[in-house]
Formats: sequence, structure tokens, C-alpha cells
Amino acid sequence: DRFLLRKLGRTWDGVPVPHVSVGDLSAAAIARFRQLATRSRRLSAELLREPDAGLVEKLNLLDGAHLKRAAVLLFHPDPERFVTGAFVKVGFFRSESDLLYHDEIHGDLFTQTEKTVEVLLAKYLKAAISYEGIHRIESLPMPEDALREALLNALIHRDYAVGAPIQIRVYADRLRIWNPGQLPENWTVQKLLGAHSSRPFNPDVAHTFFRAGEIEAWGRGVQRIFDACREAGTPAPMIDYTPGDVTLEFPFSPAYVAAVANAAPEEMGSGKASVKTSVKTSVKILLLLEANPEMSLAQVAANLDRSLRAIELASAKLIKAGQLKHIGPAKGGRWEIIK
Repeated sequence: DRFLLRKLGRTWDGVPVPHVSVGDLSAAAIARFRQLATRSRRLSAELLREPDAGLVEKLNLLDGAHLKRAAVLLFHPDPERFVTGAFVKVGFFRSESDLLYHDEIHGDLFTQTEKTVEVLLAKYLKAAISYEGIHRIESLPMPEDALREALLNALIHRDYAVGAPIQIRVYADRLRIWNPGQLPENWTVQKLLGAHSSRPFNPDVAHTFFRAGEIEAWGRGVQRIFDACREAGTPAPMIDYTPGDVTLEFPFSPAYVAAVANAAPEEMGSGKASVKTSVKTSVKILLLLEANPEMSLAQVAANLDRSLRAIELASAKLIKAGQLKHIGPAKGGRWEIIK
């Protein structure tokens, strides 16, 4: 199939999907893309005001009258109806064969990105606690930016013709991301680690993520992962490739492993109510209100899939910290982000 598509100058994610229309796509997923693209400024304000059908067309996600596979992956609420295995599995392993617990993350690719990172930070990765004077420092075994970039690479560049999901295995001393993927013809891991051009396996998916500001378009994704780890002082990741299998592994430093193994519960940042998760929610509120200053807190809660009470508490903390201010009456006013 890949051979025939190449002969026709086509890619897997550019093949049309019958019996699905723009009306079947998730309005929330498209709205989330608009917010990201507004922040990235990689699409004009005029284009972002287009109706959903016009926006999808301008993103080159149509083949004639039909949506491309890329559109289904990016914006359909249940892409697995059309693409088997289009989800992420996360598991914590005591050994290669001893699985303690696991999660599955489904939905459009933007949802999979956000939810997978949230689950990893809240449930699977403990933050070692240290102090500089009176300041509490939480250290993950790898930078969050590097983890997110690695996940984006797996979601965007995987071979979706293979019906197996992306698998993230977390151990006490490492985190491993596996995806069914193919490097460009005649490429090696050494070439991938060096300077190279951007050759996305799914160019329509990659283009939409680029417009959303989630990735660059210069073939620097792997380099950014390694740079982030080096700057944070965490071990360099390891990449293993055989045709059809791409594995990126983050080894944990011996100091981190020892700190987690020997720490009392109160000395660890972990659990579903972790500091990392609450900070991320606050950042999301600021980004959302920066792009939409007239939104109500109820609308913010709906967009972020949080309870109204949780958003009210988080925004009250932001106001108290001097990062957020409401101007005008309670109804009809607007928010101002204080930078």
C-alpha cells in the first residue's frame, strides 16, 4: 500500500474517507485548535473566523468532497471508528512482565496529547522534592517539554496503517515510548539525531499541528528533546529503530531513582492532585483568557473540562497572586492578564 501511494504521490493521511463529513467532527476539538492557532499566530485572524467547513478546507484536509484521514485523526471525537489503534496506552511496570496498573487515552489527537501528558504527570511520574533555602523544588526525571515533544513525535509521525496503539511503559528507572513508525527511506538513527530536513510521515497531520504552534517545521523535534534534557541535567534519551518500530526511552538518573525509593510520602510530589497538575490548570486558564478575554468562568470550565468550582478557586488564586484581573461588571466585563 505504501509503495502504491508513493507512486501516486500520495501519503497515508491524505487518503479520503467516505461517509464522514465536517458536521461529524468534534466542535470542541476544532475550537481547541482555534485557540492554539490564535496563540501561535501561524494563521491569520481572518482565516480563523471562517466557519468550521472553511477552516478545514483551508488546512488542506479535504480531498475533493471528502475529508482526509488526517482530518478524522485530528478532529473526530472517535477516530478509532476509522483507524484501528488510534489511541495511547500507558502502563506502570514493576518488571517487563509485571503490570501494576494502566490507562488508555482516546479521542482526537489534540485531546490525546493533553490527556496523556496530564495522566503521566498526575499518576505515573513522581517529582523528587529538594529545597534551595526555603524554596521547594520539584524535579521530574525528565523535563516536561521533552516528554511532550516526544509524545507529539510519536502521535504525528507514527504509521497509522499498523493497528497497534502507541505504548508508554513507565518503570521505576525509565520511561519508554513505543510507536509503529517508519523513518524516511535510507535514514538511520544517526541521521535522525543529527541535522536533517523535515520529512513528516503524515504531512497533513504535521501541518495542522504546526499551525497550532505545537511543533516546528524544521526537523528539530528530536534535537529539542535532547537539548531540553541536557539543559535540565537529566540523562540523554535513547532511540532504537527497526523498520516498523520506533522506541524512545528516557532513563532516570540514579540520584532520582534513589530519592524516589527512599523518600517518605510527604517528600514526594505525586498523585492526582499533584502540584504539577494544578499549575498546568492555572496556565491553561491564563492562556484561554488571554485569547478570549470576554469568556465567563463557566465557559472556561467547559473548555478545560473542569468543574466550575475548581476554575473559580484557581482563578481566585491567580487574582490574589496578581496575575489576573477582571475589569467591568460581573456580567459583560473582561479579563486582563498581568504579565
